[in-house]
Amino acid sequence: MSKAFVKEDDQVDDDLELDVSPLPAGTKNYITRDGYQRLRKELEHLMNVERPDVVQTVSWAASNGDRSENGDYLYGKKRLREIDRRIRFLTRRLEIAEVVDPANQPNRDQVFFGATVLYSDSAGEEFRVTIVGVDEAEPLEGRISWISPVARALLKAHEGDTVVLRTPGGVEELDILEVHYPEPRKEQ
Repeated sequence: MSKAFVKEDDQVDDDLELDVSPLPAGTKNYITRDGYQRLRKELEHLMNVERPDVVQTVSWAASNGDRSENGDYLYGKKRLREIDRRIRFLTRRLEIAEVVDPANQPNRDQVFFGATVLYSDSAGEEFRVTIVGVDEAEPLEGRISWISPVARALLKAHEGDTVVLRTPGGVEELDILEVHYPEPRKEQ
């Protein structure tokens, strides 16, 4: 089939880029100091290492002539758009980030942002989670977003409390066994 009859456009219009924020309207973008540093390092790596490497590859590929069937050129341009999109996203997220140091939490027996919580469900299975910002959440590693249903159920509870978690499968009770915060950092 002729390309005249088929619209093949693998380029995404950057103006139509979807930046769906996982933050509820009117809330702040809380993030731990470590999470902020990880995002900052990723941004610096993209800007100082990856992007220049890809620009160099695209420039080399463009100098080879016919760009329409040049895989290095086409892939490089696509990768460059992905990198630029991620750079814009990280820049915006870091600009609105509100860094919170959980080590400075005065109420260390109550669950707030940055707490590591050991809890058990109604089946007696124990879980250990740390409540972090949306940009640093890794549920499989035990870091859950402060806006997640589990974190919202745990927030403001104390050690020994039982909280109610409402899920599509029904209501579940969680027993808070332990609340832990990192030790304050010593200034040197």
